[in-house]
Amino acid sequence: MNDSGALLPWLVIREDDNGNRYRVGRYPTRSEAQKVVDSLEDRGHKQLYWVERIGQTATTN
Repeated sequence: MNDSGALLPWLVIREDDNGNRYRVGRYPTRSEAQKVVDSLEDRGHKQLYWVERIGQTATTN
């Protein structure tokens, strides 16, 4: 069994205009993952980005 999920439990997820979701990267802390989200949003990307912990799924409104 691979325990990398324990080392990098935070994911950055991107959803494109068609509703397709992609994992952008995995990070050891929520703070680091959020910095990536912030930098992508600052570049003017129109896709939706969010942080999620492995084993949890995001709910969108």
